[in-house]
Amino acid sequence: MATTLILGDFEFQDFEVPEVIGFGGDQRLSIKKMLGGVRDVQALGTDPRPIEWAGQFFPTQDGQTALDRALTLKQMMDAAQPLYLSWDEIYLQVFIRSFDPDYRFARIPYRISCEVVADLTAPVYEAGEPDADDLIDGDLDSANSLTEGIGDSTLSGLMDTVSSAVGSVSTFVGAAQSTVASVLQPLNAAAQRVSSLIASTDSVLASVGVPAGVLPSVPLLSNISVFTSQLGACGQQTQLLQLSGLLGRIKTNLGLVNSSVRTTTVPGGNLFDIASKEYGDPTAWTLIANANNLTDPTLAGISTLIIPPYVASASGGVLSS
Repeated sequence: MATTLILGDFEFQDFEVPEVIGFGGDQRLSIKKMLGGVRDVQALGTDPRPIEWAGQFFPTQDGQTALDRALTLKQMMDAAQPLYLSWDEIYLQVFIRSFDPDYRFARIPYRISCEVVADLTAPVYEAGEPDADDLIDGDLDSANSLTEGIGDSTLSGLMDTVSSAVGSVSTFVGAAQSTVASVLQPLNAAAQRVSSLIASTDSVLASVGVPAGVLPSVPLLSNISVFTSQLGACGQQTQLLQLSGLLGRIKTNLGLVNSSVRTTTVPGGNLFDIASKEYGDPTAWTLIANANNLTDPTLAGISTLIIPPYVASASGGVLSS
C-alpha cells in the first residue's frame, strides 16, 4: 500500500503496511412485519465493520527492533484509550480491539483489529445533518399521512391545528420558548386524542373471547360484523401507535430547541460556514468562538467544537475583546 498508515502516534513502515484494508459497514435496520404484509422499516444508523489488517515488523533504520515495534502496539492496546487511525483520506477514531503478534527471529508477523468509535472522514456540517426544522417537518408530514389513513374527523381537525401552528414558525432553530409553547399546546391535544383512540381499539380487541371472535352459535352476519370490526381495530391500532410515537418525538425535539449544548467534529474550515449551518446565521460565529475560546474564525486541522444554544446578538459578527 503506497500510502501512510498512522495509528495514534505510531506510523507503520514498509512491510508493516498492508496491501488491503477493508472499511465500511452496515446500516442497522429495525424491521417490523405487520398484519397485511405491511413492513415498517426504520434506519437506526450505520454500524461500521472492524478495521482489520496484517503485516510484518522488521528492524527499522532508527534502531528499533521488530520486538520493540510489536511491544509498542501492545502497550497502546493495553492502555485502552481511543486512538485516531488514518490512511489516504480515511480518518477514524478507534479502539484497538485485538493485536496478535507472532514472535520470530528478526521479524514478527502481526494481525490487528480496531473497533470504530466514529468516522471523521467527512466534515459533520457538510454531511447534510438535519436541523430542528427538518426533524419536526419530516415527522409532521408522516403524522399527517397516518392521520388520513385513520379517518377520525376529530383527530384530523386537531392535526390541522398542529400543522397551522408549525407552519406559522419561520424556523425552530433558536426559537423562543413562547414560540415552542404555541406549538406544544395543539400538539398535546392531538396526542390526547390519539391516546383515547388507542384505548378504544384496545377495548375492541380485548373483547374477543375466541379466535377471531367467531362463535358457532351466532348468526353468520353477526360473526362477519365482529370479525370486520376486529380486523379494522387491529389495522388502526398499528397506525395509532406509529402516530403516537411520531407526536412524542416531535414533542421531544421541541423540548430540545435552544436548550442544549452540543459538540461537532470538523476537519478544518471556518466558523462562518459552521454558524451558517448550525444557526442559519453566519454572524453567529462569535457564539461558537466564545464557547471554544477562539479568536480566529479559521480552523486548522481536526477540531471538536462546542455548539452553544443560539442567542440573537447585536454584535454583527464582530468578536468582542
